[in-house]
Amino acid sequence: MRAEGIAVLALVTVFCGRAQEVRPVFTHALPVLDGAKLQANIVEVTYGPGESSQQHSHPCAVIGYVLEGAVRMQVKGEPEAIYKVGQSFYEAPNGVHAVSANASKTERARFLAYFTCDHETPLTVPAP
Repeated sequence: MRAEGIAVLALVTVFCGRAQEVRPVFTHALPVLDGAKLQANIVEVTYGPGESSQQHSHPCAVIGYVLEGAVRMQVKGEPEAIYKVGQSFYEAPNGVHAVSANASKTERARFLAYFTCDHETPLTVPAP
């Protein structure tokens, strides 16, 4: 277990008593941000069977966490990947999201998108 996971487990145990289950889900370095202007936004995205979005970009760093089903993701310059329930992914600011789609033609998919921004901006913009 990484040091961050041990620290989280220790904090949960100290503040909440015996922890039932604590599991680190995702760790990724963030770009340099202006700490005086930080803002977090969490958005739930649902794709019906076979649905997808058009190419787009996110001006802020995004961490995604799949709640239901599976999603296909690809940021330009990176390989396409499929993320399933309980898996997380990272998108760097301003990357062109070439693929964002439900991996299933029969089941819906849902994920949380956690945006970390240090400036006023729409969370999603058209691809350049």
